[in-house]
Amino acid sequence: METNFNRRDFLKNTATAGLALSILPSNVLGGVGRVSPNDKIRVALIGSGTQALEMLPGWLKRSELQFVSVCDPNRMSYDYPTWGDPGGETCGAPGGREVGQHRINKYYGEKIGKEKYNGCTAHADFRELFDKETGIDAVFIMTPDHIHATVAIAAMKKKIMVGSHKPVGNFMHETRVAIETARTTGVPTQMFAFQDPKEHYVVEEWIKQGVIGKVTELHRWTNRPMWPQGSPFLPSNTPPIPEGFDWDLWLGPALPRVYSPDYTHTVFRGWYEFGAGCLADMGYYGFWVDWRVLNLGMPLVAEASSSFTCQVKNFKSLWVKNELSYPHAATLRWEVPVKNSTDSINVFWYEGGIKPFSLKALRAKGKTLPEEGVMFVGEKGCILANYNYQNPELLGVDNSDKIIASIKTPEVKLTDFNEDMINSFRGGKESRGSYINCQTIAEAICFGNLAIRMNQRLEWDNKNLKVTNVPEANEYVTRKYREGWEL
Repeated sequence: METNFNRRDFLKNTATAGLALSILPSNVLGGVGRVSPNDKIRVALIGSGTQALEMLPGWLKRSELQFVSVCDPNRMSYDYPTWGDPGGETCGAPGGREVGQHRINKYYGEKIGKEKYNGCTAHADFRELFDKETGIDAVFIMTPDHIHATVAIAAMKKKIMVGSHKPVGNFMHETRVAIETARTTGVPTQMFAFQDPKEHYVVEEWIKQGVIGKVTELHRWTNRPMWPQGSPFLPSNTPPIPEGFDWDLWLGPALPRVYSPDYTHTVFRGWYEFGAGCLADMGYYGFWVDWRVLNLGMPLVAEASSSFTCQVKNFKSLWVKNELSYPHAATLRWEVPVKNSTDSINVFWYEGGIKPFSLKALRAKGKTLPEEGVMFVGEKGCILANYNYQNPELLGVDNSDKIIASIKTPEVKLTDFNEDMINSFRGGKESRGSYINCQTIAEAICFGNLAIRMNQRLEWDNKNLKVTNVPEANEYVTRKYREGWEL
């Protein structure tokens, strides 16, 4: 993986090819994290696991981006679990900073016709990267959930722009701090989970036209988790820390604990300390669109019902309190106000294989609910669609085909999150997928997860980040930070 063609040589070659880069990053020039429309955005990839490496090829093809560094506490390994039925695999997917570094260097080398190129550096510690790399315009955060906010806040304080996968943070407190940091610094940000499916404009228009009447309920469900969770016990699988893996750095702000591969790589999401469960994994994609369609605010109440685990001990069978991981399955109901209105609606979430009950109108068509989906319930009927609004249909509405044919969906120019992000990073208007624009949904998801964890009905004081009716729930509004990592 060692190469000997550096960034200075790359600048020379790309300049002659019409791909010139700026000499200095925007933060050195004294801006607020923005670059000139004629300059490349110099990106450091923070986290180089399966999701990062899956998204990396698309990013590399974007002429506006130039990846200059990779950071990951894992040097390189082939033990990242992937999803699907086992087929006798003897190793997992590749991951680690040297894997990401190699792929970036290889791509840019081939692009400019050089066999060797070493313009992308590699670091284990993001703090070291910030200290040593002076040419960074933006970071793309693809780490486990528990360190998203920590890296993002550190970057924004250095006027470095931030792109991040969901969630903003897996505890309410750090989510609020990260979003307020974006607001006070003015540094452009982007959540990669922003969705703008064309079908949602169809559903939105049906609702605006009153086809199903006033919407009173929203239901959304997923077939997640696809990773282990629900255990009330710490992992018994505690082998030696693998060579080349810095467990202490991986923990970041979390309190010290014994290493286990059951925490790391693609299976972190099921643990309260490291992940944000099914709700954050899929909720950002779906609810963020729903909230825009229905003009919803911050939930005032969250009520959950969660599965539990039992064990036999000393010849007695009993329930085991789970303070470690998200449940195998859960349902959630939010009471959500409609903005600029005195109305509110009930929003329901189902995970772990639980779905809403089937509808009579759906059974009449000989159909069943999709594995993952969304359903708007109104006073005059329902709209049912697949998870990302595909194949929307009216249920319980007379002459539905005729009504649908009579409604014209407005012409809308669709842009993906990359276009919105790049435009904002280059000084354009704030991205629709910014931290600030996702604040309500990010905090609603934290609140929902808190209700799932407590398995209770919670009432929320959003101004003071406080549960008002179940005081013991406030213990989990913020994480317990390791000394030196506090936010």
